[in-house]
Amino acid sequence: MDTDSIHSGYSHHSNRSRGSNKQSERSSRDRHKSHSRDSSSRSDKNVTISASSAQPQQPDQSSAPTDAQDDNWGETTTAVTGTSDHSLSQEDLAGFGKETEGPVEKLNCVRFLPLALTLVLGLLVLITPLSFLVLPQLMWPERLQACGTACEGLFLSLAFKLLILLLAGWALLVRPAWASLPRIAVFRALLGLLTLLLLLSYWLFFGVRILDSQDENYQGIVQFAVSLVDALLFIHYLAVVLLEIRHLQPCFSLCVVRSTDGETHHYNLGQLSIQRAALVILEHYYKDFSVHNPALLTAAKSRAAKHLAGLKVYNVDGAGSDTATAQSRAKIAAAARQRDTSHNELYYEEAEHDRRVRKRRARLVVAVEEAFTHVRRLQEEEKKKLPGDEMDPREAAQAIFPSMARALQKYLRTTRQQHCHSMDSIQAHLAFCITNNMTPKAFLESYLMAGPTLQYTRESRQTRQWTLVSEASVNSPLRQGSEFQLKSSDFSLVVTSKAIPHLKLGEEYVHPKSHKFVLQLQSETSV
Repeated sequence: MDTDSIHSGYSHHSNRSRGSNKQSERSSRDRHKSHSRDSSSRSDKNVTISASSAQPQQPDQSSAPTDAQDDNWGETTTAVTGTSDHSLSQEDLAGFGKETEGPVEKLNCVRFLPLALTLVLGLLVLITPLSFLVLPQLMWPERLQACGTACEGLFLSLAFKLLILLLAGWALLVRPAWASLPRIAVFRALLGLLTLLLLLSYWLFFGVRILDSQDENYQGIVQFAVSLVDALLFIHYLAVVLLEIRHLQPCFSLCVVRSTDGETHHYNLGQLSIQRAALVILEHYYKDFSVHNPALLTAAKSRAAKHLAGLKVYNVDGAGSDTATAQSRAKIAAAARQRDTSHNELYYEEAEHDRRVRKRRARLVVAVEEAFTHVRRLQEEEKKKLPGDEMDPREAAQAIFPSMARALQKYLRTTRQQHCHSMDSIQAHLAFCITNNMTPKAFLESYLMAGPTLQYTRESRQTRQWTLVSEASVNSPLRQGSEFQLKSSDFSLVVTSKAIPHLKLGEEYVHPKSHKFVLQLQSETSV
């Protein structure tokens, strides 16, 4: 309610809370009395929590509807602290925010298959040159010629080249797969196939020309292994060009539009396939787009449904075959006639909503500032106590959170953000701000301004499912006018591409003395 207020300090419960929920107050006092004996050794500033542990109790989804968490806990429940009689209990705060994120998938082993294949191929690349050097020493050591100074220099060169190849391959190819593509990556598959073809060719040559004939020239065998490492280094250079350098120059401008609210962003990309471009767009989506809030979209739908529900159609000619069609046309015509007056209703609704948001935002700011002032006063008092009696940031956050929870809950409900923030995340953020000595404005910034989507992702190790919809093959490169969609469970991202035009930059020479002038003054001129 807008007229409700929060009483801090040594104050009594409000009349509304006493009159509406007396039974909950008696049970709350009984719980506080039972726990007060266990916490008598603590300071008077500490909060008395009714739950047995610091972690909130999760609501049981399989229970009956009567056991569900009450959404009006901020108005009817109380908890007792050492400095305030009007606050909220830990059990009642457990349902502060509800998880309504999109569908997620558990971790699977398929996403690690490309990395496993890359590791196997890298191990084969590392073992092959060493096998070329070891096998002759094991099979016909008595017939090999002595390795001179040039041969030993080749050993040193081979060792450093293998080390460089190992580090370069690890930096370029051995990376955790943060996304799974619907089709195979063409360039990576081409490079892997080329590497396998090169190793197979060298093994065939080694088996036919060296193993069968038991070549005695060991320096030539070492030179053969060095040539293989040189060829592998050139393949790595080709991989750097194809995978890292080729797409750096922007060639296309992609327009990304979210289908529900129309939020739009533009990105410049290089020569990429459609599926690779989709990955880049999703990477930017989680940090550039504001969090998707379906609750903000229900207002327009309810307004349109209310207009149509208020219309009644009467059939004075009797029932006919096309009665339903006639009624639909009549409703559409009546709704069109009401269009001239519906904008006034929309204007006043938006003005009233803005007024409520500003009012509850002001109450929230005042409540948070008072809570942080109380924390600073507690910190000054804690400095005078013994080291063992100090309160940690988590306990301080739990102590001051009930004083601001009511105003914060009302503000989040008004702005329809209650599904984005849970009680645990708010208390963790509050403890983080207290630990780092942040201001109340820094704490409120996460709730007054909608942040990026990644900020509200709580289970980062789970997989988000996206579907790529495209008329062209996802392995085909981007072209002028390419269109595709990235579908999620609640919305989709519509992407259109336009080629960046060729820019012709001309030059115009300006002589250094062309902008100079001479001011001639006559003797009669008055200065």
